Amino acid sequence: MSSLDPRIKRLDLKKTEEGEVHTNTHLITWEVFHQEKRGKQPMHVGAVHASNPEMALLMAKETFGRRGKTTNLWVVKSSDVYTFPTEDEDMFETTPEKMFRDPAYYKVRDRIEKFQNKQKV
Repeated sequence: MSSLDPRIKRLDLKKTEEGEVHTNTHLITWEVFHQEKRGKQPMHVGAVHASNPEMALLMAKETFGRRGKTTNLWVVKSSDVYTFPTEDEDMFETTPEKMFRDPAYYKVRDRIEKFQNKQKV
């Protein structure tokens, strides 16, 4: 059975005797982070496949840098991203009586940004 994935079809990859499709094993998956403007936090926007960091940045620029205002892009090997196991999610639970420690508890930042936007107009 042939693959329905257009990337596989376009590469015209040959199947082995076992029926497995060989892909380009030298490509690395890179996670892409986008910064809209200086001072704003970078946000994860997706992933690209490239053989080295320079090519990953170029692919990230072409894929994610033209979708809106961009100040900077970061690429990180997916294999270098570490996380806690999902079984340990209870370590992040907070007690409800300490909501004052959560910045989302305070709505001041929304009012400040609203005021700043009014000043620009």
